[in-house]
Amino acid sequence: MRAAFDASGFLVDAFRPSAADEGDDAPGALRYRAIFISDIHLGTAGCQAGPLLDFLKAHPSDTLYLVGDIVDGWQLRKRWYWPQSHNDVVQKLLRRARKGCRVVYVPGNHDEFARQFDGHHFGGIEVREEAVHVTATGQRLWVVHGDRFDGVIQCAKWLAFVGDAMYEWTLRMNRHVNRARQWFGLPYWSLSAYLKHKVKKALNYVTDFERAVAHEARRLGHDGVVCGHIHRAEMREIDGVLYCNDGDWVESRTALVEHFDGRLELVLWQPAESQPVGHRALVEAA
Repeated sequence: MRAAFDASGFLVDAFRPSAADEGDDAPGALRYRAIFISDIHLGTAGCQAGPLLDFLKAHPSDTLYLVGDIVDGWQLRKRWYWPQSHNDVVQKLLRRARKGCRVVYVPGNHDEFARQFDGHHFGGIEVREEAVHVTATGQRLWVVHGDRFDGVIQCAKWLAFVGDAMYEWTLRMNRHVNRARQWFGLPYWSLSAYLKHKVKKALNYVTDFERAVAHEARRLGHDGVVCGHIHRAEMREIDGVLYCNDGDWVESRTALVEHFDGRLELVLWQPAESQPVGHRALVEAA
């Protein structure tokens, strides 16, 4: 596939029709009122495009929020990587929009090139720097990627690039380790998630981030916030504000969903062979 970035970093290649654009949703698909996904990182080897396609086919929705870092412009500027499965994801998202699903794209720091198109529509997909989602029960949820609350990115962006390179290294190690684990019949294990949970500074960073996002949502008068950025799925109340992080599609394969009665649920997508229902709930909020 011929593909390129212009001076602003925007993807200018027109995608070819793909298998994802030809098929409909899976039989017996479970429909939601809204789905929130983020941190797909198309353009990197760590992106789990296949499982994401399966998830989208199994779960249509009235509204789909893409909460940042959908395309990894940082990595694509360094090295071009774009297999057909990544094309398939783009085609699936465009097909969703054509079939009547409202698709809202809130860019993150890795795809910050798209922020200049705030308010524009591309293939039926709305680009918004931030959004507000009103649930069926009337809750106002502020939808934002969350990188503006990351002190490293705001104060020392060069350090963020270093951290990104280290993260890519841990993902490469993950792939080698999990090939060996698969050989012995062991389940997937994440090195980077283990480090995030064990290193005190990483835990402090996550806690500070969560509180900062929740406090800003409260200051703006919202009932809750949906974000991504830190690749850590979470749903809990912080000082009276519902904090929701939909996780990522590099390691955790998680999404936040809203049922038609307004219930919010954080789900983990499982391969069909290991989980007949396709996903399991991580946490649910009334």
